[in-house]
Amino acid sequence: MLNGTTTKPKSYRLTFDDAVDVWIRHWQGQYQHHIAAPYGVNPGRVNDVLKERVHFGSKVLAAQKRSAA
Repeated sequence: MLNGTTTKPKSYRLTFDDAVDVWIRHWQGQYQHHIAAPYGVNPGRVNDVLKERVHFGSKVLAAQKRSAA
């Protein structure tokens, strides 16, 4: 509490690298809400990645990483 007010922590935004991880975890069969939880984001943000509304190109990079492993 600062000066009698509470400050809300800034919400986390998924990065491009996070989006690559989201794809890999999705392909491993994890549910969107389980993927979202460690990042502290709403499952809708994971869905934005999977629907390619954000971080376009992360799917291709994730596929490349997955095939290299």
